[in-house]
Amino acid sequence: MLHPMTPANSTLTFEQKLQNYAQLAVRVGLGLRPGQRVLVQAPVDTAPLARLLVREAYAAGASFVDVRWDDDDVVLARFELAPEGTFETLSQWRVNAETEVAEAGGAVIAIRAANPGLLAGVDAARVTAHARALAAYRKPYTAQVMTNRLNWNLISAPVAGWAQVMFPDASAEEAIAQQWDAIFAATRADQPDPVSLWQTHLADLKRRRDTLTAKQYHALHFKSGETDLTVGLADSHIWGGGSADTPGGITFTANIPTEEVWTAPHRNRVDGVVVSTKPLSYNGVLVDGIRIRFEGGRVVEATATQGQDALTQMIATDEGSHRLGEVALVPHSSPISRSGLFFFNTLYDENAASHIAIGTAYRFNVAGGVDMSLEEFNAAGGNDSLVHVDWMIGSPDMDVDGLSASGEREAVMRNGEFVI
Repeated sequence: MLHPMTPANSTLTFEQKLQNYAQLAVRVGLGLRPGQRVLVQAPVDTAPLARLLVREAYAAGASFVDVRWDDDDVVLARFELAPEGTFETLSQWRVNAETEVAEAGGAVIAIRAANPGLLAGVDAARVTAHARALAAYRKPYTAQVMTNRLNWNLISAPVAGWAQVMFPDASAEEAIAQQWDAIFAATRADQPDPVSLWQTHLADLKRRRDTLTAKQYHALHFKSGETDLTVGLADSHIWGGGSADTPGGITFTANIPTEEVWTAPHRNRVDGVVVSTKPLSYNGVLVDGIRIRFEGGRVVEATATQGQDALTQMIATDEGSHRLGEVALVPHSSPISRSGLFFFNTLYDENAASHIAIGTAYRFNVAGGVDMSLEEFNAAGGNDSLVHVDWMIGSPDMDVDGLSASGEREAVMRNGEFVI
């Protein structure tokens, strides 16, 4: 039986869809330029897709392609069995591989796929200690990503623990098959000419982001259920969405799929209450029922019905993790939202619903932000942190208004859909 997201008239074989997916990731996602080297990051369970990415990258002109493998079981074993006091120890070579490729003018593609509850039974302090040490060591590379100095791309693929969370009534094999159907449909890889479809989709996102940038709203007001939140926007903010360009002129699409347009909030102008509409998988722990209250841009109260310790430690990472670094709008009618499926994976979840992110802001969301000092960036409203964590707030009944500096309102979204 076909998954509901799979078009009934799809005639492509699984192998053809997988090939389409790899081609999209390399040619639309990375926008690979001949002569670039490529680093592929992949869970061992996704090896068949990783190997296709390697071949597709060489076919597109890559000079050298290498793979860095990840393994959930290895990660879990460490957090369960390693002695206390060792969790800030890092495999620096893993981060150095990313930095080396970036500094060589290369491209990085990652398959993000993991069991969303992998570390649910692990002491959260162990996970937090490691995450902070890793984020601090990785910050130079993260800075290049956050300023679009290299072409990079995130995709995903089924893994057993994740698939069975999505499809609890299916066997392990059936769950994997159904998850593949869902991913192919969400990324348009199940269509005969997905590259052409993506070109049209990216043009639509560009029109929307250009319209919002021209509006230069002072703030956005979100209203739905318990959520009543006003998010001030950074000075001279720029909306992103779809494709982007590196300083060297390479056009790439960081996420496949992508349905969002987003910009930088003002770090000191966020007020009100916001409630999550979907769970968050953070460092292998599910966090659900998030309710946060902001005053003057800062989190002053944060609770969760599940995963409270993880939420508390996430926000306490540093001063910047108490503030917002992203606000994003996604129509409820996006292909991912329409599916009725929840992926427990930020790559998909952030394209299923409007969302916010605590932590660091993308420098390119502020005019001139890439070249600003940190003090100048903060003065414009931008935020800096070791973390950037998205969580979903969109719903079918959500209204979003754009506010001018004088308080005049203009409808941006009604009942979860754009009206501009």
